[in-house]
Amino acid sequence: MFPPGWSIWWILLTLRLSACDVEIYYYNNHEVICSEGISECTMEDVKSLDEEVNNNVVIQNLTPSVKLCCKDHDVFCALCLVIDTEIFEDLEDEGPSGYDEENPKASVTVCYKTTPVMPMCKKVEFTINTTALYEKKTVSIVILKPLGVFFESKVMVYTSKFETSQFLVKEVVAPSLKQVCRQELQQHVVDCHVPRLNIEMNKESNNVDLKFTDGTKPLPSVCIQYEKNGACQRWNKTTIPLYSVAPCMCFQVWKEDDETPMRSLKCPFTNNSNFKRKILQNVSVSVGQGQRNSYGPMLLWNLSAPCRLEGEVWPCHNKNSCREKRGFRQKLGVGKWRQNRKRLWENKGVFEDDFSTCVMVTIEGQDLGPFCLNNTDRWHWSLLAVGVLLLICLTALIFYFLHVYIKKWVWSWNHGGFVKVSRKGHVVLLSPPDVDDHVSELVCQLGSHICNQGFSVSVDQWSRKEQCTLGPLPWLHSQLLKLNSRVVLVLTNKALEKVEEWAHQPKQDIKAKEDDNGVPQIWSPYSDVFTAALCIIQAEKQLGKDQRFLLVKFDSHLGGGRLPKLLQGVPLFQLPSQTQTLLAELTMGGTKRRSVGRRWTGWKWMTSDKWRGTTRPAQGIPI
Repeated sequence: MFPPGWSIWWILLTLRLSACDVEIYYYNNHEVICSEGISECTMEDVKSLDEEVNNNVVIQNLTPSVKLCCKDHDVFCALCLVIDTEIFEDLEDEGPSGYDEENPKASVTVCYKTTPVMPMCKKVEFTINTTALYEKKTVSIVILKPLGVFFESKVMVYTSKFETSQFLVKEVVAPSLKQVCRQELQQHVVDCHVPRLNIEMNKESNNVDLKFTDGTKPLPSVCIQYEKNGACQRWNKTTIPLYSVAPCMCFQVWKEDDETPMRSLKCPFTNNSNFKRKILQNVSVSVGQGQRNSYGPMLLWNLSAPCRLEGEVWPCHNKNSCREKRGFRQKLGVGKWRQNRKRLWENKGVFEDDFSTCVMVTIEGQDLGPFCLNNTDRWHWSLLAVGVLLLICLTALIFYFLHVYIKKWVWSWNHGGFVKVSRKGHVVLLSPPDVDDHVSELVCQLGSHICNQGFSVSVDQWSRKEQCTLGPLPWLHSQLLKLNSRVVLVLTNKALEKVEEWAHQPKQDIKAKEDDNGVPQIWSPYSDVFTAALCIIQAEKQLGKDQRFLLVKFDSHLGGGRLPKLLQGVPLFQLPSQTQTLLAELTMGGTKRRSVGRRWTGWKWMTSDKWRGTTRPAQGIPI
């Protein structure tokens, strides 16, 4: 930082310099330049201002500047810090005769500092000729590529003045990259190098092709903006459709990999008369109606276009004879345009206390319009037509659903009485514990058939994951909790043997059997669900509840014998001959059954008249 004794009130002068134009400084190998009367100038780096200052030589004035330094025969230029100083010789006390002729050497020290780095100091030693003691003397210090000095950097330059406790301080700001790149020597500055963009019209494809002259790979970044101060939108293609081109379209191009990328701006369509005429086709005008707080009428208008245009807007009474109302013209001022989210420029206005319904737009002497409010009468007729069409469609749908409902109601009455056909219940289909591939395929086909009839179906073979998660009995209970749920239990001869065995052994011993070697026998994964169904059947019989179970036996697995006592009284259906009867039973849901009781004797159905006590062979379950 600054030397000891530094304080703000010691600052004699602080000046901030900045200019619009960047100065170009041509230099040779000399880094320090001394005026006449000074010779043998040398410069070296020091850590700080000298503690011992020559009392006879001090810096009277300090003028720092950041310039663009270009050395002879070099291709590229760089920033440099130039410090011009005026030397003052304090000879009032001793006079010329007191000057030390034996040691004519003198020195001055100047330091500079930027925010990110520590101060850097330069000490210049020189010899003052005795013949030019009273002449004006200057020393210019040129620091090439100063440490910490970049574009737009603030540089503090300071030195001692008269006494060691006082300093002369000045501040300078380095030029910006844009200022440098606007100069005629921008081609000699590496940071100013940007890709050059050329535009080619491709009438065959109706596109504008973007060409880059330097052929850099990968392609540079490009963004498109309408107007130079408009928002720039990234563009990742090398073609632009002709219909989107406007005279105010501009391109920004830069290299993405540069740390401080410099962008080039090009607006190639500014003077193209064809695009100026086409822009009128992209002008959009909307008209609305409003009301002020004083209940006066207002006519609102909104004009949007790719570019800002100069013109006028004025109201008129009707669309057929749009005559101008004098004194109401409004100009499309440049300052009133705003860019919306679609990158279009918008201009809005209002005509107060005006009962007009249309507006006309005049742009570059050409009239556009009229643009009017929506025709409310036509809108009312359109609403009426849409309403009538919706009513016809709704009536057709009602007749269709009534037809389907009546058809199902007649079918249901012919198959056991009136049932609610608007909602079918849930069916749980359980496989036998000894299921093989053939029986498994039949069970799946039955489940698909029932599902196609409009029922929601759960098949144990389709729900193994849920059974493993919940357990067989909780899973079956969860299925029975669903509305209008019925359970269809598929039987085989071995399944009947399983029922007999289950009914005669103690319930606490219902576990997997072991063979003679003590190894548990492996049952089918459906045996647990089958056993859970038997438990629920037994519990519902003991409580006297309505049975929700149905039994099914396939013709291919038909056998003789009586049903076990546990299953007696549960309706049994033989498939596929009694498939429709099974569906009718599932549709009725057990809400209305015939008064004719059924009981299983061997493999034949016997029906009994509860009221007469007579028994006769059944001809099959009535449908």
